[in-house]
Amino acid sequence: MSTHAPQEWRDWHARRVATVSGPYGPLTLTGTHWPADHPGGRIEGLPGVWTERGDGIVLRAAAGDGLTVDGEPADGEFHLGQDGDPTATRVAVGERHLLVLRREDRWAVRDYDPDAAARRAFAGIEVYEYDERWVLPGLFRPYAQGRTVRVPHADGQRRGLGLAGELAFTVAGDEHTLEVAVEGDGSLWAVLADDTSGTDSYRFRFLRPPAPAEDGTVTVDFNRTLLPPCAFADHFLCPFPPPGNTLPIALRAGERNRIVH
Repeated sequence: MSTHAPQEWRDWHARRVATVSGPYGPLTLTGTHWPADHPGGRIEGLPGVWTERGDGIVLRAAAGDGLTVDGEPADGEFHLGQDGDPTATRVAVGERHLLVLRREDRWAVRDYDPDAAARRAFAGIEVYEYDERWVLPGLFRPYAQGRTVRVPHADGQRRGLGLAGELAFTVAGDEHTLEVAVEGDGSLWAVLADDTSGTDSYRFRFLRPPAPAEDGTVTVDFNRTLLPPCAFADHFLCPFPPPGNTLPIALRAGERNRIVH
């Protein structure tokens, strides 16, 4: 183990807390709204008229709505595509940022409010102490062809979860595997549960190992197991673990739960 590893982990944890508690972090999400569920285009709590149309959302705004689009007061009709980041949405109302996103074939609007009650009540992230025994050699085994499984999400709906392969690692002499997705930068993403889930830690968690080497080897640092966004706000659509991703071990590493005042 690197003698710097515990301090690097503490620095990582401090950055993580700062990101989560930022003005447009996950604690500030106060609603996910689906315009298709509002035939008249009026969504409670959101100014303007929001209509799903083809490849995006059409926003009709009047001067009195208090909306801005691209930093300018909005008065007229605007075609909106998917935003990439809640810190830089096209549409805002005061300090609130209204993010447009697409999930499968549906469009939604998310409302990020820096004054959200969850952000004001946030007191940190409960974590397990750093333990070098949870830094393990892993092996990524890509599937010949990626596959999609339908899994429940935090809002009660079933949606597709794309999986590109399995990540193998050994704990106490036994090999375990997790089905993983591959992100755009080559890094891996797993949704997992274990024997602590729902009792000593949140009901499921995320793991994001770096991109594997050409031979598939990758370091799996469970000390950086993450709480999913829905642990911070009820309006996220986090996927639950796919079949086979509930580990038969107590993973006492990484983030455990949100701490509130």
